[in-house]
Amino acid sequence: MATKRDYYDVLGVSKSASAAELKSAYRKSALQWHPDRNKSPGASGKFKEINEAYEVLADPKKKEAYDQFGHAAFEQGGFGGFEGGPFTQTHKQGPFTYTYSTYGGGSPFEDAGFDFGGFSDPFEIFEAFFGGSMGRQRQQRLTRYSLKLTFLEAAKGTEKTIIHKGREHKIKIPGGVDEGMRIKFSDFYISIEVAPDETFKRDGNDVLVDKRISFVKAALGGEVEVPTIDGVIKIKVRMGTQAGTLVRLRGKGIPRPDSSYRGDEYVRIIVQIPEKLSWEQKRLLEEFEKAS
Repeated sequence: MATKRDYYDVLGVSKSASAAELKSAYRKSALQWHPDRNKSPGASGKFKEINEAYEVLADPKKKEAYDQFGHAAFEQGGFGGFEGGPFTQTHKQGPFTYTYSTYGGGSPFEDAGFDFGGFSDPFEIFEAFFGGSMGRQRQQRLTRYSLKLTFLEAAKGTEKTIIHKGREHKIKIPGGVDEGMRIKFSDFYISIEVAPDETFKRDGNDVLVDKRISFVKAALGGEVEVPTIDGVIKIKVRMGTQAGTLVRLRGKGIPRPDSSYRGDEYVRIIVQIPEKLSWEQKRLLEEFEKAS
């Protein structure tokens, strides 16, 4: 029988990883190996292994048992006191078979805090928020609405009204949704589109903003105003700032729809060089060059 890999190695985290770090590593790995996105032969097995690792490490009691006894804690009659392994229920979804435990009264996704409108299995969640073919037969019976949001609406959240079967439905869109995500409701679902923005560029949950400053400001330093998704703020530019410098604004990025985590904003400094100089400006620069 093949030896199981260490769960921490599966997620690429240390034993001291926080709950937020575990969740972040899980989401990154699960997206990479989801069988509906990754068509390599071993993707399905890898995806199952990632879910199994996270299901254990995200639960404090199971994590404690695993840290003490390893995989033996979840084997039949193992040291950890669990009756059977953490994946004791088997389910069929399309061509894929997946398993998860109901320890604690729900799926590992519910226990881990993933609440996307009552989904109870991982494939429903990924289908709803990342697209793909899972649940396609179910979706064919649902009405689909395409909802286009501005960058700031998607980043900060908003409320929209959908007319469905003659009734108005007020839909609360959580902050942090992105292009291509799908949100499922009782008998319809919404596909999210996000319009590009001239000021903000998105990279995951981080935001990139270009800020143009004069070469004098770059040389001498000082305060400048920069836009954030929460409004304009002032930041300090250090003396001697070089073109292309990135200034990190912690927690000024985009929130995750499923947690309290929020990304950062990166302000990229672009130094503007004047194309034309007066005679006096040219003379002063020449004197500066000689003195340097």
